[in-house]
Amino acid sequence: MHAVVTGATSGIGEAIAAKLARSATVTLVGRDDTRLRAAAARIGKAVPGADLILERADLALCGEVRSLAERLESPDVVVSNAAVITDLDDRTDEGVQTLLATNHLAPYLLLRLLAERIGEGGGRQARFVIVGADPVALARVPVDLDDLESRRLRMPDPDLRPFVAYGRTKNMNAMFCYALARRLTAITVNAVHPGIIGGTGLGRNARGALKRLGEELGRTAPRAEVGAETPVWLATASEVDGRTGGFYVGRELVKTAEHTTDPERCERLWCESAQLVGISDW
Repeated sequence: MHAVVTGATSGIGEAIAAKLARSATVTLVGRDDTRLRAAAARIGKAVPGADLILERADLALCGEVRSLAERLESPDVVVSNAAVITDLDDRTDEGVQTLLATNHLAPYLLLRLLAERIGEGGGRQARFVIVGADPVALARVPVDLDDLESRRLRMPDPDLRPFVAYGRTKNMNAMFCYALARRLTAITVNAVHPGIIGGTGLGRNARGALKRLGEELGRTAPRAEVGAETPVWLATASEVDGRTGGFYVGRELVKTAEHTTDPERCERLWCESAQLVGISDW
């Protein structure tokens, strides 16, 4: 089995990769060569003989996502885990908001390109797993389909704007999961909330109240190995063979907010995203 894990150089992504490496060849995707080698060394120490492939790609850039998709062999499993919390004014060299590009447009483009590559042949069913966030909390932050970059978002504490905008991109992940699952038969597509996990480094650039919240979680929340359990289960367990279009928490199928499941909203996000990354709306 060949598994691909994005955001694999730390936190939940590294923990997912380490668990998968016990029984699979794992491609680690990260944006920094030094961090990739360090993560591979840690995984190799924990899993002697681990078969690891290192792929450097900045997923905030559509050009690098396309190149990555071309380099990857048709994988059996893809775990889309990479995510960031950045200032809403941060933009990529391609002129796209870094938060939106990394958290939503990258998995949208990568999984679509890989789905086309995997195709319908071979008699095997590949699995896509999209790492999302708490569906209960995210019910309060619906995606504004007229403002995907959350420019009009207003908060009493401006330091919290990146966190709420991040939550919207995680709702986009769920919406994309449902829309993609409806289109594929040779690939199952499911989303997962790994739990509130400390030590992920997700809020390393946070300020004010958001920084204090991240520090508190770092002291009290479970570690990344706990967060990896349900994503790895979705990626490998025989009992989920053929299951698709679901959102899971603690290995249980759960409902997400109506604003994430509404087919018209999901299709609109699909088409808007296709335009942003320069791909057909399929």
